[in-house]
Amino acid sequence: MDQLLAALDDSWRVLVLGIAIGAGLPTLFALGVKSLAWGLGGDVERHAAGEFPKPHLPGRIIAYTLFAIVILVAALGITYIVAHGQGWVITFDGIVPVFTPK
Repeated sequence: MDQLLAALDDSWRVLVLGIAIGAGLPTLFALGVKSLAWGLGGDVERHAAGEFPKPHLPGRIIAYTLFAIVILVAALGITYIVAHGQGWVITFDGIVPVFTPK
């Protein structure tokens, strides 16, 4: 019975991580794209030829922050895969990952 509970405990962690990365990162990216369009509304339709209005500053800040988070998580995932392929172990002591040889 203890092994079943341990397996279920590990399973829910994998499920939550899969949902967070599998659905969370595309959602953050979509929110970033939406933030870039924030405040443009009808102004996009009324502009001179060749001129495009810029989005509001708070929208750009939010968008670039969300894009940076998505890029950092993707880079961390690639780093994790490459490090394990090269024989390194990655541990997280706090926020910063620590690489140690096996």
